[in-house]
Amino acid sequence: MNPEARAAQTQGPVPGASERDRDHRESTPAVPATRHVAHIDGLRAIAVLAVIAYHLDPRWLPGGFAGVDVFFAISGFVVAASVHGWREGGFGSFIGYFYARRMQRIVPALLACLLLTSIASALLIPSLRPSQVNELTALHAVFGLANWYLANQREAYFAPTSEFNPYAHTWSLGVEEQFYLLFPLLFFAWTRGLGWRVLSSGLVAIALVVSLAIAMRLARSDPTGAIYLIQSRLWELASGVLLFQALALGHRMQARGGRNLDLLARGGAWLSLGMLAWGLATSNPRAFPWPGAWLPVLGTLGVIAFLHAREGGVLRAALGSAPMAAIGRLSYSLYLWHWPVFVLLRWTIGLDSIAARAIGLAATFALATASYLVVERPLRYSATLQMWPRQGVVAAAILLACCAWAITLQLFELRPAFALTTVSRNSADWHAVPGTALPDVPGCRLLLEYDRKAGGLQVMSRVGCAAPAHRAPTVFALGDSHATGYMTLFGEHVLRTGARVVAYHNPGCTFASLQPHREGGACPAQGKAAIVDILSRAQPGDVVLLAALRLTRFSNQFAATNERAAWRSMTGPAATAARLAAERALPALLEPLAAHGLHIVLEAPKPLLRAPPFRCSDAFNASNPICAPGLTIPRKDIERYRAPVLESFSRLAARMPAISIWDPLPELCPGSTCGASMQGKPLYFDGDHLSAYGNRLLLPSFTRHLAAITAAGPDGRNAP
Repeated sequence: MNPEARAAQTQGPVPGASERDRDHRESTPAVPATRHVAHIDGLRAIAVLAVIAYHLDPRWLPGGFAGVDVFFAISGFVVAASVHGWREGGFGSFIGYFYARRMQRIVPALLACLLLTSIASALLIPSLRPSQVNELTALHAVFGLANWYLANQREAYFAPTSEFNPYAHTWSLGVEEQFYLLFPLLFFAWTRGLGWRVLSSGLVAIALVVSLAIAMRLARSDPTGAIYLIQSRLWELASGVLLFQALALGHRMQARGGRNLDLLARGGAWLSLGMLAWGLATSNPRAFPWPGAWLPVLGTLGVIAFLHAREGGVLRAALGSAPMAAIGRLSYSLYLWHWPVFVLLRWTIGLDSIAARAIGLAATFALATASYLVVERPLRYSATLQMWPRQGVVAAAILLACCAWAITLQLFELRPAFALTTVSRNSADWHAVPGTALPDVPGCRLLLEYDRKAGGLQVMSRVGCAAPAHRAPTVFALGDSHATGYMTLFGEHVLRTGARVVAYHNPGCTFASLQPHREGGACPAQGKAAIVDILSRAQPGDVVLLAALRLTRFSNQFAATNERAAWRSMTGPAATAARLAAERALPALLEPLAAHGLHIVLEAPKPLLRAPPFRCSDAFNASNPICAPGLTIPRKDIERYRAPVLESFSRLAARMPAISIWDPLPELCPGSTCGASMQGKPLYFDGDHLSAYGNRLLLPSFTRHLAAITAAGPDGRNAP
């Protein structure tokens, strides 16, 4: 008899079952099938339905996200129950046994979901370069590291961007898998006999307290990390383990005639269920861990604890009913599939209508059922795999993950060849990234150097070709994403003229936007540091381009905005007063640049669109509700909307001769209507950032403006 079978046969009593439960033990073929603990599947059903409801519409169940906390508590309990009777072999055998079982449970369905989601994403989701968070989340998720990646990217769980990442939900699986790495260290002593069980419980309790303290601290200093990281989530899983240990010890004491634990109180389970329901209904997503996670976790543990010794009762029957048990058995597959389905709908037809939500639910249950029947259950209970050495199962799972990673990477790299989205197929027209060479400038290559000084900057120069006859002025670009949104223009300008461009990445900040509410916190210091760096690099005659979003958006990438509110934010009395105050303060900040003999170019506001073109460019997404406002806007509306900013610019230019104004609008909007495209090519990527084609369209105008101000001399008297 193999060690696993002997260990299974010597397993002690499991709380809530007279024999080992097949689902929670994941028994091998050598062990007879036993009675199922259905009420735990009922709790799983509550958890996954809460998560699904929240992700469909947070208003339906404001605390539904806490279903993940319920899963963690259940998982700790069930994982402990599955191996508590291990009696054979040392620590090496134990971890091989444990990891093989966990990998059979988790890995096949996860990899199948990731691969199929990657295919669908490559087909239907436009590539979002240079930001590739979605793709990198998928690649990290293959190895259970999505939570660490998202935490390091500061990709907030409740941010709009997460709602469009089809792999964002895999953070919780990363937490689970990292818990599995720690679990044997905490639990192995439990398998050595009663004398060692107190040690194991003590280790679990210490881990719980330390993790909870870390979670409380991170909630204040790094809320995103508190949500995603194992060190701030371990307490939830450890609480389930500790509950199992407490119940198992209590059962043993009772069997020896010790005092019976008072777990038969009829109202205890109902009170715990009420606590769980209240947590799922009211938890604040930004109140982790207290009270956002405490109520659902304590409620879950209370239901398990109070029901484990009861053989009957209405609540036990309800949680163990056939529909609840069926959903509970599907809960892992439902969790895996619901999020990619919902995200793909958001990218295509939307997830706002009743019909779209019905489609999403139907697809979720269909895919989850197929995954459970075809992938999850067959491999989880495979008689063939049970005959393999446990180390062989672990090695096979790792090899399978490596293959899945390589396939996923290839899918994303080959996306332009088979994608259905025009953005992915025509990336060179859409994504404003610098090209490395130009056909009509033979021999020249673009050299990109990144420097982390002054908040991060990128230096562009050309190599491989002769130096220009006359030194072209260096361009220093500073602002926000609208400054670095000219990277295609900058790259071609460098290749054609031999100039250098130094582009400052101003993460989370803007500069000279005339909108003081956008320039708080660390932004002023970051802007001043960039000015100091420019002065250390620049020579008289060089150019400083100040490009920024100086108008309130009509749309953003992921959600509709209120256009009426946008107009009020630009034309109301408070906005006017703030803009005039910013206008009066700006010359003092710019004066050192002018005194250094630098030309200061203010980018006039570009036209804005009411919908993001990259999300509305194909037949399968054109009907998305975010596209309803359309991709055109009358030029007269834009002229009126930006007039206050141009008036401020005119006064600044009159006050400081070194300032000139470069206006992209005539090239982007030559007629009476401003649109998202020109001659079949995209001008914009989203509602306000230019595409690569839009960059190229503006290059001649930009070059002419630089030539004019350079010819005018440092006082700018002849500047346009």
